[in-house]
Amino acid sequence: MPGSRPTFIIGLPKRYQTMNLPSPETLINRELGILAFQHRVLAQADDPKIPLLERLKFLCIFSSNMDEFFEVRVAGLKEQILAKSTQRSADGMTARQQYRAVSDMTHALVAKQYALFNNEIIPALAEHDIHFFRRTHWNETQAAWIRDYFFRELMPVLTPVGLDPSHPFPRVLNKSLNFAVELSGRDAFGRNSGAAVVQAPRSLPRVIRMPEDIAGCEYGFVFLSSILHAHVDALFTGMKVEGCYQFRVTRNSDLFVDDEETKNLRQALQGELPQRHYGAAVRLEVADNCSTAMATFLLGQFELEPEDLYQEQGPVNLVRLMQVPDWVDRPELKFPPFIPALPARLAQQDDIFAHIRKNDILLHHPFESFQPVIDFIEQAAADPNVLAMRQTVYRTGTDSKLMMALIRAAQSGKEVTVVVELLARFDEEANINWAAKLEEVGAHVVYGVVGHKTHAKLALVIRREDGVLRRYAHLGTGNYHARTARLYTDFGLLTADEAITADVNSLFTQITGLGKAGKLKCLWQSPFTLHSEVIAAINRETELAKAGKRAAIIAKMNALLEPQVIAALYAASQAGVKIDLIIRGVCALRPGIAGLSDNIRVRSVVGRFLEHTRIFYFRNGGDEQVILSSADWMDRNFFRRIETGFPVLNPKLKKRVIAEGLKPYLRDNVQAWEMQSDGSYRRRKPRRAKHYSAQLELLNLLT
Repeated sequence: MPGSRPTFIIGLPKRYQTMNLPSPETLINRELGILAFQHRVLAQADDPKIPLLERLKFLCIFSSNMDEFFEVRVAGLKEQILAKSTQRSADGMTARQQYRAVSDMTHALVAKQYALFNNEIIPALAEHDIHFFRRTHWNETQAAWIRDYFFRELMPVLTPVGLDPSHPFPRVLNKSLNFAVELSGRDAFGRNSGAAVVQAPRSLPRVIRMPEDIAGCEYGFVFLSSILHAHVDALFTGMKVEGCYQFRVTRNSDLFVDDEETKNLRQALQGELPQRHYGAAVRLEVADNCSTAMATFLLGQFELEPEDLYQEQGPVNLVRLMQVPDWVDRPELKFPPFIPALPARLAQQDDIFAHIRKNDILLHHPFESFQPVIDFIEQAAADPNVLAMRQTVYRTGTDSKLMMALIRAAQSGKEVTVVVELLARFDEEANINWAAKLEEVGAHVVYGVVGHKTHAKLALVIRREDGVLRRYAHLGTGNYHARTARLYTDFGLLTADEAITADVNSLFTQITGLGKAGKLKCLWQSPFTLHSEVIAAINRETELAKAGKRAAIIAKMNALLEPQVIAALYAASQAGVKIDLIIRGVCALRPGIAGLSDNIRVRSVVGRFLEHTRIFYFRNGGDEQVILSSADWMDRNFFRRIETGFPVLNPKLKKRVIAEGLKPYLRDNVQAWEMQSDGSYRRRKPRRAKHYSAQLELLNLLT
């Protein structure tokens, strides 16, 4: 096959280790692909057609995404560089080469972010009488109120640390707000270190709303950093403040747990979590007015290089502005509200099990409500005929109704088993807390399989009906998280199908017990069959195309990186299979290369909702195959996680998935970006065609 090479891959199951994989020049770098997605997120903040306060939110989302990118991806590159690793990325780059490319791109993106913030978002908000008052623009009344606020609310909780031999540079928490202060003069003890650090407690708000009579408008805000800058001299009586500069350090936040040495995963994580705040520094953000001497000093303290420095024209943590749209009651500056629909047959609050027995129920979130999933678990918890409940938990939130229902079920004497994934990144603490609460009431809590994250979204209810036991299941593409179910697009299936529920039962038994993996009838499962089934389905379309028959693949997911899948897609394209890929984030495959991927089109849709659905469609000679899944097409999902792919068997529901989950996204010409063969993206622009936004059309259709 053109553009392929035989490769031996360490760490994969033996049957996959020797394979023909794409050549480096036919692949896109993962880190740069992630940053290309962040560029598309930032473009939402730059789009005047999006309501103004939503544009501010996208600016904050971009900041949050970039924080995680540095905490995980950049931290990983730095570890490779420090270890002098010779490992190359799939596209052939060394860690050092990747880091340099990433550094160039991140500096450019951050510069664009602050230019948008200062030159467009802030002035546009001011036009709508929403003001952020900089200290150079305070009037006398505002200055007096701010002075009183500082001495009343801030000064009592601030601890200035002068830097001298008895006061070394303080430990700085990951992503915390701090101020480096340059001083001259001597204090009461005759000391003159010339520098101090003031740490802002996380309990302090980063944005403060002024009273209307003080602001002179309904919505007037001031940054905490501006207040402290104005009054920092009060913390250093008798000394002269020569400069005060906000700074923020981002640290490596990946947790290390030794699979082989760990005896109790929960205890190991509880010991490791506090260290996340003090991992190795990977980025230093400072205010744009920071002196060269102070920036150099701070870089030295955190053992960082000049390329790790980001001088920013504004607050060093825009994430904390996410609260502002919630405070501002201006509906015209936000997306129109909507109420997620309930399927008509579930409109009456009656027996959900009777509805599931009658027919499978497909839920399309956020357009359709997550409430039926909650009802399913809550009714099961309260139903005396329910004997056992089992559920996986990856991300669920700190105030989950589902978890409370499982606790009540265990308290009532039901057999409750919960597979809690403790290594769900940045949700570890919440999951540890739920695990402890569940264990306290007698639920069986297991932490999956060592070395494999449990990422599958499954719930099983076993109920006695007319003297026999009957199983009911929920399978989903997204998490059991009611809040994100209003923000992410996902599908969920409620079913009593005997084959599917038997497979779900087998999977739970496999996770909680010991023994060989049994053959499942319907589900595709990682790390055993999902990869081989996906490859087989792609190859089947390839053979159909070679035989002169129509062949088509449509796949929608968050990321596509796994080399053998990419190789199979390239081969399918060469055979004439029409392939449409809807990949929200990073895609390593290059579309549109002559003789290799002519028949592959890749697009990304970025809009109001986070596209999270995983759908695999294969034309299959006319007998269309539709698989919903918890897994992206990535190495980790295929080989290092427990995942499921589940078929949509009901013909009407299969048509719904195609009509709602795929076709609108292929038609979108408003929020869709077309990937070019060099890895760049071009936003679709309707010319003569009518404007068509998939998410807006689905809102109109389903809500």
